[in-house]
Amino acid sequence: MASVVLVTGGTGLVGRATRHIIETEPAGSRFGKRDGETWIFASSSEADLRDPEQTRKLYEKYKPTHVIHLAALVGGLFKNMKYKLTFLRDNILINDNVLHTSYTHDTKKLISCLSTCVFPDKVEYPLDENKIHSGPPHDSNFGYAHAKRMVDVQNHAYKEEFGCNFTSAIPTNVFGPYDNFDLEDSHVIPGLIHKCYLAKKNGTPFVVSGTGKPLRQFIYSYDLAKLFIWMLREYDDVEPVILSVGEDEEVSIKEVADAIVKAVGFKGEYSFDTTRADGQFRKPASNKKLLKLIGGFEFTPFEQGAHLHPLSK
Repeated sequence: MASVVLVTGGTGLVGRATRHIIETEPAGSRFGKRDGETWIFASSSEADLRDPEQTRKLYEKYKPTHVIHLAALVGGLFKNMKYKLTFLRDNILINDNVLHTSYTHDTKKLISCLSTCVFPDKVEYPLDENKIHSGPPHDSNFGYAHAKRMVDVQNHAYKEEFGCNFTSAIPTNVFGPYDNFDLEDSHVIPGLIHKCYLAKKNGTPFVVSGTGKPLRQFIYSYDLAKLFIWMLREYDDVEPVILSVGEDEEVSIKEVADAIVKAVGFKGEYSFDTTRADGQFRKPASNKKLLKLIGGFEFTPFEQGAHLHPLSK
């Protein structure tokens, strides 16, 4: 049966990774393209998803039977702290339009992308899928976090009221080719790569914000893309799934910076600015539910992923 898979945010980090996997995995394999499938990777230039009319036109154009919803207004720690209302409002509009238009256009399945920042600030670790709403999120990005939390609430409401097959994925920190390297609003890895690259080019010190001690789980974008494709094909429950490497694979920001220094071949002065905020020290997430459902999965080790990252060439 013919199906049309629409990927919103199709030109972002995870969107491009998904395109890469669909184009390179063997056709008909677990993560490859299936017979009768058409994949559409839409970008914000094609439709501003904050606008209901533009969202409706996008759906009318492609008539998606399945949607992987990756589009969001995103940014790093400091941008999140500065623009809380913008992050809250824009993401609420994007998500509400995508979910409602998926409902009105009879989309068979919708997977939205959340983030580990939806979890409460004060919580018992490791994080798991049952703890999303058990306390307020960290103050540094509460606008973005609440907008993303609401997707889970809406998924349940659409399922209960209309029987929609809507669900969500919660990835940990993602990195990989086509990352956003903007110094103002990038995430930690691309931001550090850019800073290190400039320090090497200009012969200036490489200074990392914070102490370097916080720990994070990093997932390589091609791995994450495979997990989204798996969810699309094999997961039909409204409850979210954490998509992550194991909690025993946390990496410190200092280890990340060390790997970048090595990959970029930076030989200059390298230090940490301990006057800058660290954000949360650690927020380990459990991938037990994922592994139980998927029956085992080979993750790309962090060192290998860092080595494959384009700017480290």
